[in-house]
Amino acid sequence: MEVARRRFADVVVVAPVGRLDHGSADELERVLRPLVEPSGDAPAGLVLDFGRVDYVSSVGLRVLMIAAKEMRRRGARIAVVGLQPVVAEIFAISRFHSVLDVFDALPTALKAISAAAAAAYGSPAVSTST
Repeated sequence: MEVARRRFADVVVVAPVGRLDHGSADELERVLRPLVEPSGDAPAGLVLDFGRVDYVSSVGLRVLMIAAKEMRRRGARIAVVGLQPVVAEIFAISRFHSVLDVFDALPTALKAISAAAAAAYGSPAVSTST
């Protein structure tokens, strides 16, 4: 699984590509681990951009649930954007809307999580890959 990361001020956006299932869940978990664990450089918020994720299995949902639990434990926000129809249906059936905040678009999620991140999103010079 390919996973891109970008930082906008105090929020990190993680954008996986492909299927989030038994074969790829470990990779996403490896990428998320340092972002959700308490540390000096841990982000205040995390947005998962699922615009290019076409399937999520129960193993993938488990990774998301653990990430959400860790973010809440340290008082940080976590959200998901861009759910494809199949993934949106999986979220609805599994009631994952109660686990993660769901937004239609990245700017909306950034604004809900952090004014600084929303402002940085409009400024390409501030946006960096992590």
